[in-house]
Amino acid sequence: MAIREVVSADGTNIVYQVSGPEQGRPLVLLHGWAGTLRCWGRTAEILAETFRVVAVDLRGHGYSGAPEAGYDDPKNWAADVAAVLAAEDITAGAVLLGWSYGGIVLSDYLTAYGTGALAGVVYCGSQAGIGRGVEGAQPGPAMQKAIPDVFEESAGRAMRGFAAFGNANTGPGRDKGEDAQRLFGGSLATPPRVRKALFYRTVDNTETLRNLDVPVFVMHGTADPVVPVENGRYIAEHAPQARTSFWDDAQHGLFVEDPQRFADELTEFVASLR
Repeated sequence: MAIREVVSADGTNIVYQVSGPEQGRPLVLLHGWAGTLRCWGRTAEILAETFRVVAVDLRGHGYSGAPEAGYDDPKNWAADVAAVLAAEDITAGAVLLGWSYGGIVLSDYLTAYGTGALAGVVYCGSQAGIGRGVEGAQPGPAMQKAIPDVFEESAGRAMRGFAAFGNANTGPGRDKGEDAQRLFGGSLATPPRVRKALFYRTVDNTETLRNLDVPVFVMHGTADPVVPVENGRYIAEHAPQARTSFWDDAQHGLFVEDPQRFADELTEFVASLR
């Protein structure tokens, strides 16, 4: 396992972690809003038994740089992913996986750079666009309840806002305390200005979905209160080569709810790729 760093097009440092066999198929993991590369937990360890796992800290998150501006520019997000792929000399056969907000970042990359370096794409509890009036980008009730407190400088108000998510990221199991607190800790460590800036942009990547020439795998919980399952269905309806796995009664963090099932389904999808 190695922690590495690359400079993106606008000068922002992007930190990422590489694990698994050097010759394994590259699997790039893009976490969600107010997350970090550590959010993947046990699932990343399972996946690294087979794949060359590249887990990225998105700009403004974790140990990556947090510029004052630029979060509303899709080209910045796209360039971050491209910089990581270039640093790892990944030019073909990779799989990009976006969870939650990571699905928007993934779509930004596809819009700007296409699929030349990719064999497949995975959307997990995510959406392809963002903004009022953008189809397939409706926030769920937990997200609506959390805003605007999660943007607050006040620690007490921010914690109250994040409490609105409840068990959304981990599911109802009683053995998820460590995972849940790691996720909450990473969220609170994300600067409030970054948390807010990510929501104040509008981008519709529907046309990109329609033109995708690689297989797409949509994984989504039917009871997701953060990103409604309808957003996942929207992706599946517009991507020509879409496959789906809708988990009955599951919530937002499928890879935490059932790491082995998540890894098995993902591995099966990747095994079907060229």
